[in-house]
Amino acid sequence: MHREYRKWFSSQLGRDMEMLVFGHAGLSVIVFPTSCGRFYEFEDHGMVAALAHRIDAGQLRLFCVDSVDGESWYNRGVHPRVKIARHMQYERYILEDVLGLIREWSADTRLVAAGCSFGGFHAVNIALRHPDMFTGFLSMSGAFDVSNFLRGHYDDDCYFNVPLHYMANMNAPWYLERYRRNTLVLATSVHDQCWNDNERLAAIFREKGIPHRLEVWGPDTGHDWPSWERMVQVYL
Repeated sequence: MHREYRKWFSSQLGRDMEMLVFGHAGLSVIVFPTSCGRFYEFEDHGMVAALAHRIDAGQLRLFCVDSVDGESWYNRGVHPRVKIARHMQYERYILEDVLGLIREWSADTRLVAAGCSFGGFHAVNIALRHPDMFTGFLSMSGAFDVSNFLRGHYDDDCYFNVPLHYMANMNAPWYLERYRRNTLVLATSVHDQCWNDNERLAAIFREKGIPHRLEVWGPDTGHDWPSWERMVQVYL
């Protein structure tokens, strides 16, 4: 399997960022880590190995990015406005740095965002905010109401980064047309503490006529890596 480590200075974030790339061809997938997670956790938890046959066959190429959650959503030492501003810088890093690299490497226009737990939030949020750049998402046990991180602070940037809020009021034809062309997968389980968020977002999709898959796994799964390993082999 082709495996490549990348590190460079991001002008959007003002610091070095790291990434692991797996594969030589196929569908490009940006993989977001879990809460405050690192770029290597997808590999460390066996998720890359679970997809090895597809990666080796040239069907998938994974771009496992780092997070700045500890400087944004999980940074309890700063005002919420600083949290959301840092998150917006992170989004620009993904859209400019990471997507720029992907476009250099691949002529395939398909691009999926994927992640588990808080990584699922990142995957869903960026794919919904930029449906012209992403052709789909895979969220495994994602949580989508992040307003509790903001301690009552609320502005336009906050609103447009809480999928359960902005999607409830989404009526713009430009967005809806693109959502309806994309592939949206919400995977959760009956023992997942994020199940309710997935049901709420799926209900909004149904109301808006947005095709999607809500997959609720049974009692032998939960909010954990063994469950996500099984899910990723089914949906990615």
